[in-house]
Amino acid sequence: MAGRVKRKAGLAAAAALAERAAAAPNCALCERPLGAKVEWHHLIPKSEGGRVTAPVHPICHRTIHATLSNAELARDYANPAVLRAHPAIARYLRWVAGKPADFHAPVRRAR
Repeated sequence: MAGRVKRKAGLAAAAALAERAAAAPNCALCERPLGAKVEWHHLIPKSEGGRVTAPVHPICHRTIHATLSNAELARDYANPAVLRAHPAIARYLRWVAGKPADFHAPVRRAR
């Protein structure tokens, strides 16, 4: 009986996650449709007091944090439109534009 309860709880959690992702069908950074995996990016980092999140692809999320520090994100790039204008992010957006929703590749820190 305990196994059924755990499975039902897991199914309910998965359904809630899918519903949350379906409410926001596009990535906040690259504006491509979201795939099976969705991460929630704090527009202002939690360490800087932020609470508002936006859905992004995992590769987009890693690119944001590899390119900019939390202080820079909080100070200058809390708006996704402004973030897209950053030169390194704009270059990434041109590269990722034609990739499928669940595309994955290693992300390196900007030098």
